[in-house]
Amino acid sequence: MAPDFVRVAITMPSGHVAVMSFVTREYTPSGEVRWEREPTAEAIESEIGRAIVGPVVGWRLIGEADIPADRYFRNAWKDTGAKLDVDMPKAREIHRVHLRDRRAPLLAALDTDYMRADEAGDVLEKRRIAAKKQALRDVTADPRIDAATTPEALKAVVPAALTGG
Repeated sequence: MAPDFVRVAITMPSGHVAVMSFVTREYTPSGEVRWEREPTAEAIESEIGRAIVGPVVGWRLIGEADIPADRYFRNAWKDTGAKLDVDMPKAREIHRVHLRDRRAPLLAALDTDYMRADEAGDVLEKRRIAAKKQALRDVTADPRIDAATTPEALKAVVPAALTGG
């Protein structure tokens, strides 16, 4: 049997939010209660002290429905006091990192192609490859990134240079 728990949203000085599961009851394999504890402020703060290195601004109990289902922008979560939401400026930077990660192997492959074209003296091929490389470098400057107003819209921004288009 899985343990029973409550969720705790922990706000860090950076504004970043960590989510901790505070176990309130654990069971034996036969289903009997092995131990249980109340989610008191003292118990939660003690558990936070063991789990988090460094200062904490605050914490509060939250429900599963308060946690975004999509974890793509996990490091951009902020606590609005009602639920956890996505901080869009942080999400944009996270998305740019994802785009850079996606373009890295494509740029590496084009570097190889460029060297082959250079060795062959194929100026037209070198220009074509250089244009593709520039398009890949420009993926993080796509204006749709800054225009996106929701996490879903932002996540959908994948420039054509990354999809072969």
